[in-house]
Amino acid sequence: MTLRIGLLSTATINRALLGGASAADGVEVVAVASRDRERAEAYAAEHGLARAHASYEALLADAEVDAIYVPLPNSLHVPWAISALQAGKHVLAEKPLTRHPEQAQAAFDAADRAGRVLAEAFMWRHHPQAHRLRELVRGPSIGRVRLLRASFAFDIFGADRLDDVRLQAALDGGGLMDVGCYCVSALRLLGGEPERVSGRQITGGDGVDVRFTGTMAFAGGVLGAFDCGLDMVAHSALEVVGDAGSLHLSDPWHGRAARIEIRRPDGTEVEEIPSADPYAYELEDFAAAVRGERPHPFGREDAVGQARTIAALYRSAEFGADAVP
Repeated sequence: MTLRIGLLSTATINRALLGGASAADGVEVVAVASRDRERAEAYAAEHGLARAHASYEALLADAEVDAIYVPLPNSLHVPWAISALQAGKHVLAEKPLTRHPEQAQAAFDAADRAGRVLAEAFMWRHHPQAHRLRELVRGPSIGRVRLLRASFAFDIFGADRLDDVRLQAALDGGGLMDVGCYCVSALRLLGGEPERVSGRQITGGDGVDVRFTGTMAFAGGVLGAFDCGLDMVAHSALEVVGDAGSLHLSDPWHGRAARIEIRRPDGTEVEEIPSADPYAYELEDFAAAVRGERPHPFGREDAVGQARTIAALYRSAEFGADAVP
């Protein structure tokens, strides 16, 4: 069965998902919706989509659509995810699902009631590079994990996009929500749920964090740290430090140049990871869960844990003290 997906808006991120769909097995994007009919029709024609809808509600009512991709601004992910689930559609919601854990719970409650699959779209976790990283962390390569470090930033101001939704507080914008969430998801993927967190932020735009640093304390004495932002030169990295060696990824989030450096006192080994589109793997995992072939690798517990951690980081940054997720 081919999973038929509808795009809820003509957001720029759709292009990455469309590329992934073209490379994925058993997935097809068949429709798009916009609040402007001409825009929807032009978008459908440009990308070869069968149908264009002049409202989001019309897309949710389309009987020839099985699942909805929600790429809207952050504050709209949960409301439209719930609406799509109530309409009988499976939902792939762009990351982060939300910064409010109670909203994440409500969304998965709606999915359970509807008997549908809801997934948070952290595409990087589906890349073979991420799978290999987890294997190395679980194995003897670097010994016992001691420290986790991550970073992700770019300069949104240099692009002269001051009206960008990522700079608007009412839409849950900010550096932590846009790129820092990748770092948080990585530290949680490798370290488990944090026991305590601390965050510091610099604000800009419409009162959002444009620069954010955070630390996390995990079980077993493992520590984590990350930095992210919207006003720095572009950079990204992920590092796992053990008591016998360390792992370094220079392109952890997109995997365009996928490789893992295994550094030990006696030298460095490099594992080259085959080229892959993380969006294709993300869609294939989503489609497999919809078809009942296997559970989705990241479900309710993971999405709620992500929201709890982000919420705690923001509380810490606001009040200047450690917070418990």
